[in-house]
Amino acid sequence: MFGMGIGEIFLIIIIAILFLGPDKLPSTMVEIAKFFRSVKSTVNSARATLEEEMKFSEMKEEALNYKKELTDASAELERITNVTEIGSELNVLKNEINLDVPPPAPSAPKAPEVVTFAPKPKETKPVEENA
Repeated sequence: MFGMGIGEIFLIIIIAILFLGPDKLPSTMVEIAKFFRSVKSTVNSARATLEEEMKFSEMKEEALNYKKELTDASAELERITNVTEIGSELNVLKNEINLDVPPPAPSAPKAPEVVTFAPKPKETKPVEENA
């Protein structure tokens, strides 16, 4: 305990008995125990607070990562939905395609097609005679 052996602990106890006396020694031991107990609770409290802060910092870091991902995604969405930018990209692509392929030769206009319908023959109904 604290790097002390049994002999050193007995020596401290004997000096305490001689220095304090047998009547004050029990109350002093109680005070020392209370002190160590309060130090232990303070250390445990500090440890718990530090662990909570570590968790908060980890959660904050994760939240910042999610925020960065959302910002990147919204910027990409904005770029995709920007109509003028899409139009300029399409024009660039058209120009690249038109440079590589010769324009098609103009074709002669086709003569309009005339559609005629043949009239239906009229059917005659037989006349029934009443007797």
